[in-house]
Amino acid sequence: MINLSEIHSLSDFQRNPDEYLERMKREKTPVVLTVNGKAEIVVQDARSYQELLDRVERAETVAAVRQAMKEFHRGEGRPAREALEALREKHGVSG
Repeated sequence: MINLSEIHSLSDFQRNPDEYLERMKREKTPVVLTVNGKAEIVVQDARSYQELLDRVERAETVAAVRQAMKEFHRGEGRPAREALEALREKHGVSG
C-alpha cells in the first residue's frame, strides 16, 4: 500500500533526488510523483521492485497450479506423461 506521506511533486523530486533515493532505499517504499497535482508516476528502488516482481511471479505460479489442479479434478486435464509425449510429437523431439 502506498504511504500517503510519500506523495510528492515531480519538481520536488527533481530538486532533491539524492534525498528521495536514500529514503526509498532505507524505507523500501515507493514514492508517488505528481504532475499538476495528479499522480503520474511511481518511483521505487531497484531491489524493492525486483522483490515485488518475484512475489507477483510466485503468486501467479501458485494460482496457475491451483487452476490446473481444479481442471484436472474436473476431468479436464490429462496425465503429465501423456501431455509431455504429445508435446514431443508435436515439436519433433525425441525422448
